[in-house]
Amino acid sequence: MVRQPSINAQHRPPLTTERIIEAALQIVDGQGLGRLTMRRLGDALEVEAMAIYHHLPRGKEQLLDGLVAHVASSPAAEAADGPWQDVLRAWARGYRDRLLAHAGVLPLVVTRRNPAALTATAASLREVLRRGGVREDPAAVAAHTLLGYVIGHTALEVRGTAEDGADRAVDWDARFAAGLDLVIAGVG
Repeated sequence: MVRQPSINAQHRPPLTTERIIEAALQIVDGQGLGRLTMRRLGDALEVEAMAIYHHLPRGKEQLLDGLVAHVASSPAAEAADGPWQDVLRAWARGYRDRLLAHAGVLPLVVTRRNPAALTATAASLREVLRRGGVREDPAAVAAHTLLGYVIGHTALEVRGTAEDGADRAVDWDARFAAGLDLVIAGVG
């Protein structure tokens, strides 16, 4: 069946990679990663699914990489002012919030091999640490550890895992803050 062009087709924004990624993110956020198909994405964009391949020639693999890059990249931490510890705390809270807001993409952030998605984020964290007087090698280790902590903690939080075997509700905010303090104290 050939889809007839929509009356609104002439008024819709042009198809771009960014628009495709945003529409895919809306599907994942609203319906879950398992419901993301190229056909459903085409319907959301009011285009034939094949039109998406013009912008993403590798298809769904490239789309998933794009979702990881979009969600896993974060604003530059070095732009903030204040002591480096406070800058890293603010960054970590904001990054956790971003990951929680797009929890459907989090399994991809954890499992897909897409190192470029985290390169700028890690470089930003290293720069904050270097400006705070931390030497290059320890700054690289600390940036990696902080990034791993935030992603790992958020993944456990999304799963609702009480990893300590507690029979009580976990206060994820308090646990995150306490762990973050431990990570940052280990750098200083």
